[in-house]
Amino acid sequence: MQTLHAARRYLLLLAVAFGVWWAVLAIAPLHRDDWALENVLVLVCVVAVAATYRRWPLSPASYTLLFVFLCVHEIGAHYTYSEVPYDAWLQAIAGTSLNSLMGWERNHFDRLGHFLYGLLLAYPVREIVLRATGVRGFWSYFFPVEFIVASSALYEMFEWAAAAYFGGDLGIAYLGTQGDVWDAQRDMLLASLGGLLAMLGAAAWHRMRGRDGAQQWLQRVARAK
Repeated sequence: MQTLHAARRYLLLLAVAFGVWWAVLAIAPLHRDDWALENVLVLVCVVAVAATYRRWPLSPASYTLLFVFLCVHEIGAHYTYSEVPYDAWLQAIAGTSLNSLMGWERNHFDRLGHFLYGLLLAYPVREIVLRATGVRGFWSYFFPVEFIVASSALYEMFEWAAAAYFGGDLGIAYLGTQGDVWDAQRDMLLASLGGLLAMLGAAAWHRMRGRDGAQQWLQRVARAK
């Protein structure tokens, strides 16, 4: 029981920290309508976590990964992903331009967001897969990657539908293709790559340690209940 109490206290700490972060970045976003659209999925995620944390708690590691992803997402929502001034920040700190060094002509913060979606959320998804299906071994690492691929495709369709419905500047800001006709495909590829790297890393870590951290967490939760 102590394990669950500690995890819930940690989740409460993350929730407070995210609430403060969200409130700060909710002040004067670059495009308020786009900010509202970007936060629809955040609201769904927060409600889902709140509704399940007592009956189906995730591990502190999974909640931490989810927290980091949502914090990054809120930066994209505040500025809109295509206008996050990361290059200006780097120039102010290090006196150099990342875009110039890499030869980039577009803002790549949206690419980072999609990559982190796969990299940071595949592990929490794996915990859910383990609990819901009971699969072990290879398939417990394969299905989370498949989920990232499928959900990325669904998100791109949702993004297109929302942009088509709202149209105008809001639709363009939300879609954020920056003139790249292959934007959706590249975003899905990066999310998939992130998910694959996360699961390969998790599998290697579990093999090196000789135990599966996600399965151990589920066993602790089962004993506590």
